[in-house]
Amino acid sequence: VRVRPLTCTETQRGDRRVVHSLGDGTIHVSTARHDATFGFSAVFDAGTSQEAVFEGSGMRQLVELAIDGFSCTVFAFGQTGSGKTYTLMGPLTQSEAQPAAPGLLGLMQRSFACLLEQSRSGSPGLALSASYLEIYNEQVRDLLSPGPPCALPLRWSKTRGFYVENQLSVDFESLEAIADLLLQALNPHPPPLAGSQRRRTSAHALNRHSSRSHALLTIHVRRRAVSGGPQHDTPLPAPMWVPQPSACPSKQGTLCFVDLAGSERVKETGSSGELCVEANNINRSLLALGHCISLLAKPRGKRTHIPYRDSKLTRLLARSLGGSGITLMVACISPSSRCLSETLSTLHYASRARRVTTRP
Repeated sequence: VRVRPLTCTETQRGDRRVVHSLGDGTIHVSTARHDATFGFSAVFDAGTSQEAVFEGSGMRQLVELAIDGFSCTVFAFGQTGSGKTYTLMGPLTQSEAQPAAPGLLGLMQRSFACLLEQSRSGSPGLALSASYLEIYNEQVRDLLSPGPPCALPLRWSKTRGFYVENQLSVDFESLEAIADLLLQALNPHPPPLAGSQRRRTSAHALNRHSSRSHALLTIHVRRRAVSGGPQHDTPLPAPMWVPQPSACPSKQGTLCFVDLAGSERVKETGSSGELCVEANNINRSLLALGHCISLLAKPRGKRTHIPYRDSKLTRLLARSLGGSGITLMVACISPSSRCLSETLSTLHYASRARRVTTRP
């Protein structure tokens, strides 16, 4: 769980701080009507740096597991304006011309740097590709394909599970190229492959840069087999040649970053028209996600059918939620007394998610 600082608007308005970190992964919410304590794997208060979140959340281990062939996912979820996109990507003002200060980089950029470090030291032969999708008004759109984003069909197969048909995957020769893609994506005048800038955002009463879609950036990590036997410039005589076992077998893993659109109350955001339709679709898909998490949190013997098909978001995240992958969920909350209801909702949501176990 990550608690953002009070904003200038909240401070000037006189909002009280109702969320306090007690240490050891414990968080306390205290008001006149509510007094509750929650326990999590880690709690990062308002003063925690981006680097401390990366190291303390286990993100570095997740990167190493992806290189080792596992399917890994990191979620950021919470109320609109709670800091989800900042946690994943860093400041929205960064661009190629004005990159963010190293200390402000988010989980994505730090993960890319960690991947680069691993490829240079202990994991030679890494091949990387990336795909970038958004779910907007229950339509899946490819953010990397040239031209206006168009809806893509979501299919099912026994071998692949749910997948997006005709999705574009971009190969990268270096991890710096993936980081450049993110920097271009935050540029106000992006080139054709600037995925995040093409993502739907709008301004309303609670957030000037509110994400109006769920975004999924997936890095595919393929490690080629590396022979463990001695290398010779000339062939050895036949009697002396013995096949050597592969010291590092080929593996294929994924690292998926999921930036969920924020939950919001339409009345408080002042949304109307198209914004209202977007908000209803966002809340509907988040409700479906919460329902799946609630059922997955039950003991395996007491589980009923998990309704992944209730939304396109839960279909695409089916394997991450209850399958064979490894998932990190970062709940972002506001400490403001005005956001108490949404904060408690997010903390209960995260408490249920913590009880979900997968079999990687």
